[in-house]
Amino acid sequence: MVLMYADPAATESMTAEQRAEVFRRHEDLHRDLEGSGELLNGAGLAYPRDTTTLRRSEDGPAAADGPFLGSTEHLTAYYVLECASPERARAIAERVIDFHVVAVEVRPIHDVFGMDAR
Repeated sequence: MVLMYADPAATESMTAEQRAEVFRRHEDLHRDLEGSGELLNGAGLAYPRDTTTLRRSEDGPAAADGPFLGSTEHLTAYYVLECASPERARAIAERVIDFHVVAVEVRPIHDVFGMDAR
């Protein structure tokens, strides 16, 4: 899994040209990964301010507005990949780092709950 992080304030302040550039880069990546069969799933996520966090409490789940952690950068999007190696996943992840996505986690998935297993 490739987890992408960005600063929501920076995202909101992007120009139309910057948004178009981000969109173009991800379209190119999608085309490449769909062609190779490596892209299984992915999505962009809403702003952290639109998040609800549920936490366990003695009385059952307790809901709070906002993200789980207070941070400048937040999870903004993800891709689920099926790659031949961790090095290949890292090479793909390197393609999404730019002025918008400032950090990327590459994390192995240990099961495919709810997805087709190939």
